[in-house]
Amino acid sequence: MNSATAPVTVSLMVEIPETLHVSVQEYLNTHELWSQERMMQAALSLFLLQNGVNQPHVNSLYLDSLFGCAA
Repeated sequence: MNSATAPVTVSLMVEIPETLHVSVQEYLNTHELWSQERMMQAALSLFLLQNGVNQPHVNSLYLDSLFGCAA
């Protein structure tokens, strides 16, 4: 596959408050169409959009994660 067209992903390891983790897990347990990865992609891309990052690939990632499309 051509590396210019193949999506590249990066793993992140972050520490979050336990109460936030519990809330995330409770949400994911009741919304089977969402995964931890999809939720993080939606949250990070929305944060960037709300803070002035106006780049087509960020917009696309946000919309894809929001509507359940493959990234």
